[in-house]
Amino acid sequence: MIETPLTLPCGTALPNRLANAAMTERIARPGNLVSDELVRLYARWAKGRPGLQITGNIQTTHDHLEAAGNVVAQAADLDGLRRLAAAAKAGGPAIAQISHAGRQTPKGVNPAPLAPSAVPLAGTGFDHGAPVAMTPAQIEAMVAGFAETAALCREAGFDGVQVHSAHGYLLSAFLNPLANRREDAWGGSEPARARALLAVVDAIRTACGPTFLLSVKLNSADFQEGGFTLSDCAQVARRLQDAGVDLLEISGGNYEQPAMILGGRRDDRRESTRAREAFFLDYAAELRGSVTLPMMVTGGFRTRAAMEAALAEGACDVIGLGRPMIADPDFPRRLIAGETEGQPDPEITPRSAQMAWWYEQIVRLSNGLEPDHEMTGEAAMTAFRAREAERLATYQAHWRAG
Repeated sequence: MIETPLTLPCGTALPNRLANAAMTERIARPGNLVSDELVRLYARWAKGRPGLQITGNIQTTHDHLEAAGNVVAQAADLDGLRRLAAAAKAGGPAIAQISHAGRQTPKGVNPAPLAPSAVPLAGTGFDHGAPVAMTPAQIEAMVAGFAETAALCREAGFDGVQVHSAHGYLLSAFLNPLANRREDAWGGSEPARARALLAVVDAIRTACGPTFLLSVKLNSADFQEGGFTLSDCAQVARRLQDAGVDLLEISGGNYEQPAMILGGRRDDRRESTRAREAFFLDYAAELRGSVTLPMMVTGGFRTRAAMEAALAEGACDVIGLGRPMIADPDFPRRLIAGETEGQPDPEITPRSAQMAWWYEQIVRLSNGLEPDHEMTGEAAMTAFRAREAERLATYQAHWRAG
């Protein structure tokens, strides 16, 4: 069943049901341009033959990044984007995830990031500045920026884009009543809070046409009292279906409540969820009562049995793979060929080093190396911190000089 093709509403045919889900790479070259390493990374993943490749954050503007090493879509870098698209499409369709980080922009990138409202991140440990509420004109400019980025990705040869409206980034924050306290046409009721996302979807469809694959990554919930709920998600999903979205990826959480990370920790989850593997699968299954558009679930899938069970019960149509693609970049091909039945996670200690460990494996792949399953968490953390500091210094030197 995972090898079954799927044709999306726009007409794009996926050769199988396994997708290389978007993951942050943070390996742009100075100026936030496409690097040789990034091209090499997606060429390597293409050899694994996923049915769909989705790039990590390609940002719509240079001053609202998820991390200093993100690629920023720029007309001057069209050749770089073309190389990236060609590499990613070597094994099948590929789309670019496009994003604006909003109030989750690191302080070193922007100490006063734009947001729906001037509501800072709650809790401790966040290296983010005080957000500034956007004016209606700035919201309109943001919408236009998403459309321009999508059009640039289309010109570069990507089969489509995925609009990132999850994990607390700007469009996700507009949906969240805790982060969006506006009293104008862009906030308040659920339809008003969804207006920014729907305006982006409409602008992209207008700019890129009906055959351009348009995906949205959407939180099932923010998992915060008073925040975006599954009921809200169902209403937004219906609006996205009516707007002509081709593929909806279901996720959840934000920097204040990182379910997108914690959901992958097997000992933190209830037994029924562990058996089904994917943390957000139950939420996607509930959404089936509201929408019929194709859905993708990422986070937790490790075995063919669990993937096929999810597809068979109709909870989702596409299986998103993240960490398994890092641990074994040939995983989709080998899984479909029957050479493996699953890809267990390696034991990484300390727990706080997990993100750094996976990121350093991405760096290895981008340098033409294979994953190092013997790498220690401490070594990964040291390398990660040094790399992040270097990237931030490079970013600041370029953009402040410019």
